[in-house]
Amino acid sequence: MSHQLATGPARPGGLVVTGGLIGTAAVAVAVNAIVAATAHAAGASDDFQPLQLSAYAPLTIFGALAAAAAWAIIRARSAHPARLLRTLVPVVLIVSLIPDIMVGVSDSRPGTSWGAVIALMVMHAVVAAIAVPAYRRLLPLPATRD
Repeated sequence: MSHQLATGPARPGGLVVTGGLIGTAAVAVAVNAIVAATAHAAGASDDFQPLQLSAYAPLTIFGALAAAAAWAIIRARSAHPARLLRTLVPVVLIVSLIPDIMVGVSDSRPGTSWGAVIALMVMHAVVAAIAVPAYRRLLPLPATRD
């Protein structure tokens, strides 16, 4: 009979993590497509390039995967990863909105409107809202260090 000590959450295998991260990015792109379609239906110009799939899909995928890498590094190296992430995630989300706000203020892109800019900002929140719960399952934080 084998006895195992419960030291923390079970860690998914590499294939599960990889598939989960790909799925997370795909879901984030799909929900962002809904946000973009809703913005266009509400009057955002089709000329506003950041709301085109070819613009936001690669950035959504890159953002979700880069955030997963940062999560994994923090999980591995921080003495208090949960505490750090509770602070870092909202701060990074807020900082990520600055370029969107600058686009709105500068009116530098064809088709810019505040409705379109707000849609971009919602897209950032969508990625965070989808990714963070996925990371908690795929890259669980150690229970003993926080």
